[in-house]
Amino acid sequence: MSDKSYRSIMKATSWRIIASLTTVSLVYFFTGKLTLSLEIGGLEIIFKILFYYFHERIWNKSKWGTKNNNK
Repeated sequence: MSDKSYRSIMKATSWRIIASLTTVSLVYFFTGKLTLSLEIGGLEIIFKILFYYFHERIWNKSKWGTKNNNK
């Protein structure tokens, strides 16, 4: 049994929210500055989505570990 695509999208979104709230909480804990915490959390969302996109694009160029890889 496999997940439907909307389930995967919701899981990815909920994880991104949890991970970003963790970052915001940690920054606030160490600095006590809410504005700074929210700014870093916002930047983190943008940068991690971009980095993940490029990470996926690089992996898509590799055939390592795929079923059609005869090596």
